[in-house]
Amino acid sequence: MSEPFLIGDSMSGGYGKGPNILHNCTVAVDKGQIAVIVGPNGAGKSTAMKAIFGMLNVREGAVRIDGEDITNLTPQDRVAKGMAFVPQTNNIFTSMSVEENLEMGAFLRRDDISGTMAQVYELFPILKDKRRQAAGELSGGQRQQVAVGRALMTRPKVLMLDEPTAGVSPIVMDELFDRIIEVARTGISILMVEQNARQALAIADKGYVLVQGTNRFTDTGAALLADPEVRKSFLGG
Repeated sequence: MSEPFLIGDSMSGGYGKGPNILHNCTVAVDKGQIAVIVGPNGAGKSTAMKAIFGMLNVREGAVRIDGEDITNLTPQDRVAKGMAFVPQTNNIFTSMSVEENLEMGAFLRRDDISGTMAQVYELFPILKDKRRQAAGELSGGQRQQVAVGRALMTRPKVLMLDEPTAGVSPIVMDELFDRIIEVARTGISILMVEQNARQALAIADKGYVLVQGTNRFTDTGAALLADPEVRKSFLGG
């Protein structure tokens, strides 16, 4: 059986010289699939994602993309390998227009970006309508669309989203999840940390329940939703 397209394999590590937050934690996602990391507050969900993106020291284990070991690469070098990361906050340039934000996403590219821009506008029609508007004037859900659109301008192979639906209404959350499914259908792998565990697992091909930096449950999203212990402990029954 071949290895998943992206894997953080048996990772242990933490920030700087601090103690380990992750303990033998494995998170992986296949091409064009959606993997979701859920768990209680302080479980190490965002830490696991940041470890995969190179933002903290992986002291044991490895990170590989398409079979290549990238454990020692900087986040910038990982972007060049096809990874895009959308943090939970401060993820857009508020004083710039929507279109300028998208152009900033493509700053590493030396080719024509108009085709990718058109794809982003097709995915998020509201952004096309508001392309001349300052991004800071948009609603929370629209800002998240700008942040995701900007990441897509790098033409990533893997899109990593840290709490993409934080602070948005249930209707906007559903819409964002619909768009995330559409992105995955284009062949991009999606790795997502999400507080709205039940809704996120409903769209996930693979789900990871972390507790205190270690894997507690790993299965398909549907299987985790149906697991009585997962439901009782993490999904409110």
